Amino acid sequence: MPIDYKKTEKDLYLPKNMPSVIDVPQMTFITVDGKGDPNTSAEYTAAVELLYGLSYAIKMGNKSVLQYIVPPLEGLWSVDDDFRGGGGAISDKGKFKWTMMIRQPDFVTADTFEAAKATLAKKKPNLDTSKAKLEIITEGLCVQVMHIGSYDDESATVAALDRFAIENGYAIDIDDTRRHHEIYISDPRRIAPEKLKTVLRHPIRRERGEE
Repeated sequence: MPIDYKKTEKDLYLPKNMPSVIDVPQMTFITVDGKGDPNTSAEYTAAVELLYGLSYAIKMGNKSVLQYIVPPLEGLWSVDDDFRGGGGAISDKGKFKWTMMIRQPDFVTADTFEAAKATLAKKKPNLDTSKAKLEIITEGLCVQVMHIGSYDDESATVAALDRFAIENGYAIDIDDTRRHHEIYISDPRRIAPEKLKTVLRHPIRRERGEE
């Protein structure tokens, strides 16, 4: 049976709808950076197509190594370098800066990645594979929660997430490298907005005196 990380690592992908603290381990991702409203940006659409294209090229080209289900799409988000959490609604989505990404199994190396890029370039020459990067990311200490509902309704959940962290002796540690993180468990093409499941995650640090 293929490995499904959502089932084997439920602490990362299926948290409860009450906030909790987690120490996120090192993982390998394919990432694509961009900017703009994800609802209207052609750059965003191309980035997601590129990520899935490369992820499936790796999966199909390495069946003898590991049978697995491609993990869900994830995103790291900021707004013109000034987003620091707190649940405030974003009025101008055109200002979004994002890094979209999909986790890869541990066997994926730089050579594996380059082979997948070459395969995808032949299959879909319209995609700019040079925009994709293979990165090892260690998020570390975070607070997370499962948000159920529309993406536009996340602000109240984010505010509760940050409040939980602060009330439990942590400080929100969002900066240019540790960012607001979303994991899209549901497929918005198939699930009604009010039923969407999205993991929301913020980096945190322990306040002094809370060790």
